[in-house]
Amino acid sequence: MSSMRRVVVPLRILLASAFALMVMGQVFSMPGQFAHMARESPQDADLRWPLTVLSALVLLCVQVVVVCTWRLLTMVREDRIFSARSLVWVDAIVRAIAAGWALLLVTFVLLGSRATDPGTPLVLVVLLLAGGVVGLLMVVMRALLLQATTLRTDMESVI
Repeated sequence: MSSMRRVVVPLRILLASAFALMVMGQVFSMPGQFAHMARESPQDADLRWPLTVLSALVLLCVQVVVVCTWRLLTMVREDRIFSARSLVWVDAIVRAIAAGWALLLVTFVLLGSRATDPGTPLVLVVLLLAGGVVGLLMVVMRALLLQATTLRTDMESVI
């Protein structure tokens, strides 16, 4: 278990750092970026608040994933990962990824029709593809966790 502890602590440091950066992005960077966009491109000024809200909500979805991952790391450290309780956290991750993906799709539809260059829609398509891959991967990982939990429960009942 000591080797697991050597991985959990640095991962928690990275998760906490990522969470703090996302909060700063939600509070300072995104509102400022979209206010600047509205000043520089008055024809897109009506997108300021929808994009601010959408970006904050997407970051909130990522923050939910970070918090759930933190909880799962606690369960790993305490050797309780193969329990029904862990599925609650994995389900929350899957739902947050699905919600974030849907928000990115709304952003793509909102910006795709107004884009004057292919850069922004291309970035959004890449994010949509990556989000889809991560979401489907989490569904597979959930199924594997469920199978391992069932096997562990069966093994404990035999022993």
